[in-house]
Amino acid sequence: MSFKLAGPVLEGSRVRLEPLDHRHAPDLAEAAEQNRDTYGFTSVPRAAGVGGYIDAQHARAAAGLLAPYAQVDRASGRAVGATAYWEPRLWPSGDGLCAIEIGYTWLAASAQRTGLNTEAKYLLFRHAFETWRVARVDLKTDARNTRSRTAIERTGAQFEGVLRNWSQSWAPGEEGGLRDSAIFSITAQEWPDRRAALERRMASRQRG
Repeated sequence: MSFKLAGPVLEGSRVRLEPLDHRHAPDLAEAAEQNRDTYGFTSVPRAAGVGGYIDAQHARAAAGLLAPYAQVDRASGRAVGATAYWEPRLWPSGDGLCAIEIGYTWLAASAQRTGLNTEAKYLLFRHAFETWRVARVDLKTDARNTRSRTAIERTGAQFEGVLRNWSQSWAPGEEGGLRDSAIFSITAQEWPDRRAALERRMASRQRG
């Protein structure tokens, strides 16, 4: 049986990851118009473009390339950002998922540094490794995006290097151009230790 990429609802104590839908559009429009200073290397729609953004993510999902999520703050019940599984890679037999990337991630300024991102990554990692049984999870970001690289490293993902002219650039003034991408990963062998570390980190934040 061939694998079909579809992300279920994933629920933590701070964040609930719900398959992205147009019902999330009003919240995401508000979230996207908060302080945008951290979005210099990230694709984040403006409020007026959220509907088109959701349509584009659904088109990628229909092509089997993406499983998009809204990140919902459980305390408020409001969508405060987005993320996705994407670029699934199957085993050579075509039966089952070998690897997946986590990307298309952004959060409203008010949701950054609150623990939501850590828990969202934990939920996505856990489902990928423990339900889909992947061999690795990939993450990448613009090599110049120090903030994003630091956030990825805090999840326990290992830096593997920089691929030059690898991905579409989202930096202002670089439309249509390519960027150097910093590549990170967690492997199935590493996951038990990374899971324990993330759980300790989340528990420490909750106690604080």
